[in-house]
Amino acid sequence: MTDRFYFSNDTLSLINKYIGSTFVIKYGGSAMQDFSLQSQVIKDLSLLYYLGINIVLVHGGGMFINQWLRKLNIKPLFENGVRITDTQTMDIVEMVLIGKVNKQLVSLFNQNRISSVGLSGQDANLVIASSISDSSVNLTGRVDSVNPKLLDLLLSNRFIPVIASVASDYNGNKYNINADSIASSIAVAIKAEKLILLTDMPGVLLDLNDYSTLIKELNLESVKSLKSKNVISGGMIPKIQSCVDALNGNVQSAHIIDGRIRHSLLHELLTYDRVGSMIVL
Repeated sequence: MTDRFYFSNDTLSLINKYIGSTFVIKYGGSAMQDFSLQSQVIKDLSLLYYLGINIVLVHGGGMFINQWLRKLNIKPLFENGVRITDTQTMDIVEMVLIGKVNKQLVSLFNQNRISSVGLSGQDANLVIASSISDSSVNLTGRVDSVNPKLLDLLLSNRFIPVIASVASDYNGNKYNINADSIASSIAVAIKAEKLILLTDMPGVLLDLNDYSTLIKELNLESVKSLKSKNVISGGMIPKIQSCVDALNGNVQSAHIIDGRIRHSLLHELLTYDRVGSMIVL
């Protein structure tokens, strides 16, 4: 795939189809590591915005969290691809996601002359969360509910919400939420047409060691079959579950694409060939 993107007749027909639609994009993984690539992703999102598509950007930043944890001699812990978060880790998560990554993404939108608003799930009770476990020391959370009023207000006035994957419960207890999960819940709540996961994998592969085995289109039955065969495993499990939850919540399609590839977002959305995995009902 070329590192340039060219408009075609197919592109124009897809743009016409998408005008006025709302896409929720989750951005995370090592796709965020390279600043020049990060800048390009924001430029591509800016183009979609100028083409008349409403954008909500949800971000993680796990690699940056891990860097800070190692600086402080704290070992990152994971279970089934989901971070285990104690109180000390939660402080780092907030500092990195809300204080650093979120504001950097907003700044990049500013440079493209686009008005964006940096948020976390805590703002205006956007996301109400609870712990995924019975342990009081594990502050990894799940989404209980999403209040779409703030997002509806921002989108109707052509702002791009940029949302860090941190939320709290009604008692003010803070939780680190898997960014795929929070993006999925937001997509359902605001009735988005698409959920797009920009990550560090090309999509669903039959063979993890062979990118040519990419499965470009799946439905819920094929997802179930691939899970039973352990083709979908590890860190792909929460991504796929987020896609399935979105589809069951009336989102029309969910996409998993490689954010490390220049213009992968445009190739996925504005061509019929596509470059990632699309999941539909």
